[in-house]
Amino acid sequence: MKWLHRVAEMSSTSKGAKWVISIWLVLAIVMSMVAPSAKEWSVSEGTGLNDDALSMQAQQLLDRQFPTNDGLSALLVFQDQAGLKQADWESIFTVSRWLASSDKPGEVLGAVPLHEMTEPSMSSLIDEHKTTLMLPVRLEKGLENDQVRDVVEAIRVHVEAGLNSELTFAITGPAGIAADSLSVFRNADFVLMTATVVLILVMLLIMYRSFVLAVIPLLVSGLLYTITNHLLGLIGKNGWAEVETQALSIMMILLFAVLTDYCMFVFSRYREELLQTESQYAAMQKAISRVAEPVFFSAGTILLAVATLFVAVYEPYRNFAPVFMTAMAVILLGGVTLIPAIFALLGRRAFWPYIPKIGGKAERPSRLWERVARLVTTRPKRTFFLLLTAFLLLIPVTFQIDYSFNLMKSFPEATSSRQGFEMLETSFPKGELAPVTVLLQSEQDLSADDFQQRLVALATALQNEEGVYSVAAPANSAQLSEDKHTARWRMVLTDNPYDVEALDALQQLRDRQKTLLEASGLNPQTNELLFSGQTPIQSDVRELNGRDTFWVIAVVIVLIAVLLTVATRSLIAPLYMLGTILLTYGATLGITWLLFHHVLGYEAISYRIPLYAFVFIVALGVDYNLMLFARIREEAQRATVAEAIRRGVSKTGKVITSAGLILVATFSVLITQPLLELKAFGAVVAIGILLDTFLVRGLLMPSLMMMLGQWNWWPSKMQKEKGR
Repeated sequence: MKWLHRVAEMSSTSKGAKWVISIWLVLAIVMSMVAPSAKEWSVSEGTGLNDDALSMQAQQLLDRQFPTNDGLSALLVFQDQAGLKQADWESIFTVSRWLASSDKPGEVLGAVPLHEMTEPSMSSLIDEHKTTLMLPVRLEKGLENDQVRDVVEAIRVHVEAGLNSELTFAITGPAGIAADSLSVFRNADFVLMTATVVLILVMLLIMYRSFVLAVIPLLVSGLLYTITNHLLGLIGKNGWAEVETQALSIMMILLFAVLTDYCMFVFSRYREELLQTESQYAAMQKAISRVAEPVFFSAGTILLAVATLFVAVYEPYRNFAPVFMTAMAVILLGGVTLIPAIFALLGRRAFWPYIPKIGGKAERPSRLWERVARLVTTRPKRTFFLLLTAFLLLIPVTFQIDYSFNLMKSFPEATSSRQGFEMLETSFPKGELAPVTVLLQSEQDLSADDFQQRLVALATALQNEEGVYSVAAPANSAQLSEDKHTARWRMVLTDNPYDVEALDALQQLRDRQKTLLEASGLNPQTNELLFSGQTPIQSDVRELNGRDTFWVIAVVIVLIAVLLTVATRSLIAPLYMLGTILLTYGATLGITWLLFHHVLGYEAISYRIPLYAFVFIVALGVDYNLMLFARIREEAQRATVAEAIRRGVSKTGKVITSAGLILVATFSVLITQPLLELKAFGAVVAIGILLDTFLVRGLLMPSLMMMLGQWNWWPSKMQKEKGR
């Protein structure tokens, strides 16, 4: 890695530091002028499925054979727990007339004309207790998500302005859910950035009692974030990759947290060298020669880990990859050039008011970490096996985790679409909230007399299946396509369309397709059943999620094992580094489930948590292990393995603990967000980093290294330094 050392050391010279800082500043200014912000070209996720997914094939067939201008639908829900009264009906009919008039928003195609219907004809829209009514509204096809949000908001404002005070009103359905998904992120970036900056500033001031040391990481992060933000805007504008809104929020936190960590690693080592070297530039060159490789491989590990998301087929996973790869590439370059350049240029002034002087006393290692260092070097076996047992006991908890595919369960309880959904769920058959469209595609003319009975038989067979509430039979030609080769039914499932039970029922229908067709007198060779709607989409998402989780984890392990082999120049160290991180991952999921389910009372967590948690916990966990290993290997060049471990643990204890706490605090900011998925993600990463910082890095790995002795470096041999 001679080239890396040359680049890092060049950034630490008097002239090089000025050039490096100037180049980064010019780049930030130019990017701000020529490239848009990433937010301008960010997109919210759609279904996330490819065209070859079964639900997408069904949707394409539906669009082709039963064309319509209808887009997403909104369900306007009105409820009066005491029963709908005359005043309630007047309010509802006023809304219905408005939706039928030319005054309604232009994006609204129409709505069910309640004001023209008799009471019997609206029976399917009102519950049996006459307390809850739903009014379906059709929006234009092809609206962008922000357009959907605007029209839903316009409907909400108009309806609430003339609503009877005793009526509870909410908007749900696909359009309402899409609108709320955007709304919860409307101010997320500003809140997250403000909270992150303030938190880092306060924590650094408490830890180092130096205003300059507290501000430098934030200035570095702000500068590199500006470049990353506009670089991603350029990527999104030119269509080189999708830039997802949710990924941008997490990317910002990752960038500030990781760069703060790297600043802490650099200035901690820089301070040591300033006590022995007069020249501030020479001191930085010595410091960066020791830190450049760990920083480079640390950033490279995170970059590789997030790059593996390209292996995923599910688009929300894939769309995270370009955002985080771009950020980590900028972080990596900034970590080995900009950070040392700024500290080298500031010199001793960076540490004001505690300025390090030649011959001054080195900062005394924390007493806590001195005790920890003695523990792992004097009782390594007891320490290792006690911790190993504790971690192994938590792993079985992961098999008890229930995963949710219901986005609305992630929304705050006060969210309109969730309130409306729950009102309908308690008043109507649960499957009515998002019915499934069943399509029969045939090579024969389905309008022929001999096929009519078979179609009725198929509808009856479907209705008799477990998990199916009702199926509307194709009683007339209006439910056949124009070419008479496709029939459709409206199927209502027994369970909530987004719950696991509904997904299982849908999958069972797919698996039993051949049996159902044969029992109805239809040849499976010339007829095919397809299912369209929210439940089929979520069923496909579940299948893809299982596939992607397996392959991404497998590829991450292989790639990081290779990178760790290069970084450590050992075949043994990568094995126990990955092993301890996998233990951390399993224990973290177990603790997260115990916290969210048994303490906070949540029924399930998002199906995405295991994959995101693995990528981030592994990538960020390798960080501190590499830093510790590099310091122990350095100390082992002039001491025994036991002494090297003692020095390494005690000397890196404070800085790695401080860096870990910064990382934990910044990811904990996500817990303040309204989405349960973000809360759980922030919690799982924070818990994982806590375990890694205090138990794995401080106790588990050093005790194992103590037990292995010289085998830590195998097949390399440790060469003792002659002096320093």
